[in-house]
Amino acid sequence: MTTLMITHDVDDVEHWLASPKREEVFGPLGISARTCVDSDRSNHVGLIVEVPDIDTLQRVLASDEAAAAMKHDGVQPETLHIMVQS
Repeated sequence: MTTLMITHDVDDVEHWLASPKREEVFGPLGISARTCVDSDRSNHVGLIVEVPDIDTLQRVLASDEAAAAMKHDGVQPETLHIMVQS
C-alpha cells in the first residue's frame, strides 16, 4: 500500500464531508481515505489516502465516474495536489 496526502478546495465543506461518493468510487478499488479540514482556510480540505498503487489512483482519477463524484462533492479540480509519503 502507498500512503498519500491529497489536498484541494471545495465549494461546501459540510457537503463534502457528508458525501458518500468517495467510498462509492474508491472503496471497491481498495482505496481508503480519512478526511481532514484546514482550520485556517475555510474551504480547503485534505485526505490521507491508502492506495494499492499509484497507477490505480491515476486510472480512477481520470475516469468519468471520478469526475462526476468530484463535481457532486463540489471539489475544485484545479486545486488538487497529491503528495506521496516517502
